[in-house]
Amino acid sequence: MIKDNVKALFAQLPAGVELVAAVKARDASEISEAAKAGVRIMGENYVQDLLRVYYSVKEPILWHFIGHLQTNKVRQIVDKIDMIETLDSMRLAKEIDKRCAAMGKVMPVLVEINIAEESAKTGVHFDDAADFVRSLKVYKNIRVEGLMTMGPRTASGEKMRPYFKKMKELFEKIKKQGLEGVDMKYLSMGMTSSYVAAVEEGANLVRIGTKIFGERNYD
Repeated sequence: MIKDNVKALFAQLPAGVELVAAVKARDASEISEAAKAGVRIMGENYVQDLLRVYYSVKEPILWHFIGHLQTNKVRQIVDKIDMIETLDSMRLAKEIDKRCAAMGKVMPVLVEINIAEESAKTGVHFDDAADFVRSLKVYKNIRVEGLMTMGPRTASGEKMRPYFKKMKELFEKIKKQGLEGVDMKYLSMGMTSSYVAAVEEGANLVRIGTKIFGERNYD
């Protein structure tokens, strides 16, 4: 099933759009199956889930962290993660930079934007985004490679389109500034219910779980 689902997704996604398999609550065998089907990037939401499966997945894949990352958990994953898509505070940036400097690594990151400005949600607010990205130049072991958004909790499918459009405008605005140490390559947005609209509005990373693996079983 996973192989067929991945094949169907690859047939649907246009050239230049990369698939991140959202593997929250999945086991190592499911992740391995997705990798064998051609998925190159796996996205984990929780540190404990990453640590649970990391050593059991033998396929050559990239790991992205796509959930909220607590500062005190950074040290547990910096050696395992190839990109952090959810940088949302200077405090977190400082910790990532410190831990990466200690091991001689430069961490690619995406800045998470709270595009709907929801008070209960993490992410940098839209109006603060450009200044936030600019301020990260002090950290030499972080490389900003784009933006990411989850979008509002209450919207899905076509209702997400205005937020995706706004994200693309922000992405282009920051890209045009040519900021030092910033390489605006990736716009990560869209999940199973909304990735079609996200791609149409400019996403080139989509984070898809259910459409690959089926509904989650948390037992």
